[in-house]
Amino acid sequence: QVQLVESGGGLVQPGGSLRLSCAASGSIFSISTMGWFRQAPGKQRDLVATITSGGSTNYADSVKGRFTISRDNAKNTVYLQMNSLKPEDTAVYYCNMRGPLYNYDYWGRGTQVTVSS
Repeated sequence: QVQLVESGGGLVQPGGSLRLSCAASGSIFSISTMGWFRQAPGKQRDLVATITSGGSTNYADSVKGRFTISRDNAKNTVYLQMNSLKPEDTAVYYCNMRGPLYNYDYWGRGTQVTVSS
């Protein structure tokens, strides 16, 4: 059973930065597509960014140029560097692991990010 554990969330002022981490257990990290999603109160869970096993990235339009997703296969960890944070970035951020053939799909429990002055 794969476990995903997010960390790095917190309270930050507008314009500030945070770096989220997601550590994965098991041996399938390197072949998996990893992603970050977020869910604000009363809203659906939306894609933030993904990174494939080969390193190809994809971003939501709302975070392009501000957020960067990266991965370290040696550490089984995916990161989300968030810069120029805005109040509308406030949400619970979830880590996702997906199989290359969509044959598995795992979620972390989430980490709260609050952007407020």
